[in-house]
Amino acid sequence: MHVLTFTNLYPSAAQPRHGIFIEHRIRQLVASGAASVRVVAPVPWVPRAARRLAGRYGVLAELPAAGRQHGIEVWRPRFPAVPRLSGWCNPLSMALAALPVVRRLQQQRDFDLIDAHFVYPDGAAAMLLATWLGKPIAVTARGTDINEFPRYRVPRAWIRWVLRHADALIGVSTALREAMLALGAPAERLEVLRNGVDLELFVPEAGRPLDFSRPSWLSVGHLIPSKGHHLVIEALAGVPGARLVIVGDGPEKPRLQQLALDLGVADRVRWAGTLQQPELARHYARADVTVLASAREGMPNVLLESLACGTPVIATRVGGCAEIITTPQAGVLMEHGDAAGMVAAYHRLVAQHPRREAARTHAERFAWAPTVERMAQLFNHLVDQRRAAGSPGGAEGPSGQGSA
Repeated sequence: MHVLTFTNLYPSAAQPRHGIFIEHRIRQLVASGAASVRVVAPVPWVPRAARRLAGRYGVLAELPAAGRQHGIEVWRPRFPAVPRLSGWCNPLSMALAALPVVRRLQQQRDFDLIDAHFVYPDGAAAMLLATWLGKPIAVTARGTDINEFPRYRVPRAWIRWVLRHADALIGVSTALREAMLALGAPAERLEVLRNGVDLELFVPEAGRPLDFSRPSWLSVGHLIPSKGHHLVIEALAGVPGARLVIVGDGPEKPRLQQLALDLGVADRVRWAGTLQQPELARHYARADVTVLASAREGMPNVLLESLACGTPVIATRVGGCAEIITTPQAGVLMEHGDAAGMVAAYHRLVAQHPRREAARTHAERFAWAPTVERMAQLFNHLVDQRRAAGSPGGAEGPSGQGSA
């Protein structure tokens, strides 16, 4: 089976952790021998003269148009995008920009199915391509695309169109599945395929037991308000002797650094920046607790990776967090937005006497193999179903874009 994966959420030299969970799933599928995969990862087009002023768009514009990552072909067609102004057009412009590349890939070696990630705008663009090319499509929702974007009129229209017409829909958590159902997704085409964790990369460090006498906290994620790093810093002030490592970068860094100064904990906070996976694994293994204070999540890899390294977790009760933290040895759930509650959650965790061995054993429930096996079965079923039907299928877009 030959699969075309379509998403702008894909790691690159400029953003090594951007969509890393999608790359992990693809690599596991390829390693299983069930499919070959090529990736089309569109990036916004920015005029060369404006790239210095375009922030992350400008950085992405410098990426090569094609290359290989971990042996997988990655193509990056450019599409015109105006932040805040092109919401309705983004899926169409993304699809039209990708179409020549996709057709060229077809000529080299046709593909059987489109595997799209992030319902809007990526999934909507991929739906247009699937309609134009007569290919079956599976669309995976990741979190923000379902939990946040439907608040806005234009994205909501595209999202509902994708949910109604995709051949298969995948949620990475039961909570996300319920949210998709509420938006009109048909239950018979909706599956839950949870993220897995690389149990060979993320491993405990020998001879390093948990130590809560002078604990090391870890907070991982893009430095934006919704990730809640500010709450972790506030909670740190309530746990004398605790130290905090923050992994990630982003626009909130100056404000977070000022907060640490204001609270008198700046000397206990270390800023590690964005890390490659092996380096991140070492940070997990050396922490005594990982704290995830997000306002929203899909199925957070941070929790799975931490547990695989033998480090228990504290996390907000959002998205799929409660589907991961199901035993006291895994960690403790807390409510979002409450630094004092985070301190209380930390003390509850310590009182449970967690052990690295037990956290690791819990993580082993989330090995990739069952997810990859079911994904391959689903993809093969969609391909066989389309061949048996003998017709290209497809659906018009929410404003009638049904041909190219």
